[in-house]
Amino acid sequence: MAVKIATPLRALNPQRFARTVGRRLYSSQGLTVAVLFQDIDPPVINRVRKPRKPGGYQDSGADIAYTLRSKGINITTLDPSPQVSKHEGWCYPDTEEGIVSAVDNGATHLWANTILFDSHPLQRSDKLTSYASDLYVVGQPPGLVENCDDKAFLNDKLRSLGGYTLPHSWLVTDSDNLDEFVGSIKGFPVVGKPVRGRGSHGVKLCHTPVQLKQHIEALLGESPLIMVEEYLAGEEATITVMPPSPERPEHWSMLPVTRFNHADGIAPYNGSVAVTANSRVVTNDEMKDPAYGKVMEECQDVAKLIGATAPIRIDVRRFREGSEFALFDINMKPNMTGPGRPGREDQASLTAMAAAAIGWDYGTLLQKILASAQRLSAFRDYRSPF
Repeated sequence: MAVKIATPLRALNPQRFARTVGRRLYSSQGLTVAVLFQDIDPPVINRVRKPRKPGGYQDSGADIAYTLRSKGINITTLDPSPQVSKHEGWCYPDTEEGIVSAVDNGATHLWANTILFDSHPLQRSDKLTSYASDLYVVGQPPGLVENCDDKAFLNDKLRSLGGYTLPHSWLVTDSDNLDEFVGSIKGFPVVGKPVRGRGSHGVKLCHTPVQLKQHIEALLGESPLIMVEEYLAGEEATITVMPPSPERPEHWSMLPVTRFNHADGIAPYNGSVAVTANSRVVTNDEMKDPAYGKVMEECQDVAKLIGATAPIRIDVRRFREGSEFALFDINMKPNMTGPGRPGREDQASLTAMAAAAIGWDYGTLLQKILASAQRLSAFRDYRSPF
């Protein structure tokens, strides 16, 4: 079966795109970045609403803006003089008014450090249409995020295409008979989680039928649709896939970052435990295990298939110690915190840790991501491969 590949750049000649973006990024003139934070509640999509992060990613947004400025890149901020010790004031809200304000203040590049969806102003605002050919965006096309943020949707599509290693999973709705469903599960433990999650919110390892039913009931109180997944008992790792850029015009995987010190089988939320305390990049010797190379290729294939235009981070785990890896969580918006501001020394994200392993400090990583920025018109022209 022929597999379609998403074509967000179908209106652009790749060589011309590379030359144009390269000139804009590395010229000392004509480039001003505004970072957007989440000020809009995500809509209900297929009866499910993605939980909003407290603060709307202003912490990582401030890290991005501060660090890019320290690299000599012109930054426009909501507060003309934001305090380095505070998250607020560095970023513009992702409302139509906030985005237009950033453009009015000279922004040529919008860093969409927020959750996107098809009705988002970046996709739908008429006020931005006249800028669509000249304004650049760092992030994923809103239509891509709306579809692929749904873990059940994306996993089912990958499973139907074949060639991807995935755990067994089941969907549960608020109309299902829970006793009947729980009774159909033959092997424990299993993991219950939202289909549109954020971090480790709502993710729990359930060891017994009673525990699973209680957790399903709790999750259904937040969302009418949840996922139950086979528990992968082996090593967990996460792989960042970088988008095409003028420097490297294809999707490519950074080295895996292995995770440890789980809390009851689940990696804790980075807001509770800094990832630098429970994660490390795999060693060259460990990379001799062909399971790493195989799963890295699968991750690259996912990014290429969906047409990712910014980094995605895919969490993978072995079925058991020494086995191959399965893809169990595909994140459209990886955490992008990083050191730079005072008191943020331990706030390297998993992606930043992987970048450090190839010699990129946090600021260099951000510059490389900025090089993947695309015209707003290309974002709006995105077409799903499914």
